[in-house]
Amino acid sequence: MSLWAQVSYPLPAGARGQAMGGAGAVFQDIHAAWSNPAGLAYLEGTSVALFGEQRFALSDLRQVSAAGAMPVGNSTIGLAVGYFGFEAYNESRIGLLYGRKLAKNLSLGAQLYTLGTRIPDYGSKQLISFEVGLQAAISPEVRVGGRVANPVRVEVLEGEPLPTVVNFGVSYQPGDQVLLVAEVEKDILFPVRVRCGLDYQLIDALHLRAGVATNPSLLSFGLGYRLLEQWQLDFSAAYHQHLGF
Repeated sequence: MSLWAQVSYPLPAGARGQAMGGAGAVFQDIHAAWSNPAGLAYLEGTSVALFGEQRFALSDLRQVSAAGAMPVGNSTIGLAVGYFGFEAYNESRIGLLYGRKLAKNLSLGAQLYTLGTRIPDYGSKQLISFEVGLQAAISPEVRVGGRVANPVRVEVLEGEPLPTVVNFGVSYQPGDQVLLVAEVEKDILFPVRVRCGLDYQLIDALHLRAGVATNPSLLSFGLGYRLLEQWQLDFSAAYHQHLGF
C-alpha cells in the first residue's frame, strides 16, 4: 500500500481534480498549475486558485496551496506555492510556471520549483527540480496531455530521490455538459495507477463530479458551484480502500 501526502510528490489537481479520481493532465484552467502546466497556455485572463486539504481528518496531514497565472503575449506565466505538515515536520514548495501554444491545438508547459524540508533539531534542506508537460487536441471532442515530474531524479538524501512520475491522460467531451477523463500514472518505484473521472454540468452554475483510482483503490466525488461570473467554489472527498475518507 502506498500513501503520498508530502508536497514533494506532484500536487493533486485541486479539488476539481481530486473529485475526478485525481486526474488532471488535460485541464485547461488554473487547476493546470497543479496537474500539467501545458494547460495554462489556454488561459484567456488572469486566474488565481486556493486549495486546502486535510487527509483522514488529521491536522498533521494538512496541505495548503495557492496558484496564479496570467497570459503575457503568446505565453502564460504563473506561480504556485504549497505547504504541508506541522511543527515537527513540514515541507514547502515554490514553483515558477510557464505555458505556451506551439500551434493552435498543441501546447507546451514547464515548472521549475524549489522544495524545502524542515525537521526541528535535525535541520532543513532545499532542493530544485522541474517538470514538463504537453497537451494536444486530437479532435473537437478529444484531448490528450502528459507530464513528467522530476525526470533528473533529484535526491533528498543519497539513495533517496524525490518521486519521478510520468502521467498521460485523455479526455472526451461529447457535449457542453459532460466531460470524461482517464489517466495512467507511473512512479518508477511503484505500480501503474489508473484514474478515471466524470464532470457533469447539472445546471449552468453547478457541476457534479465523481471518479475512481487504483493502487490503492480510491473512490471520489465532489461538486463545483459558480457564485459569480468570476468566482467558483469546488469541494471534493475521497474514500481510501484501507484508511477511509
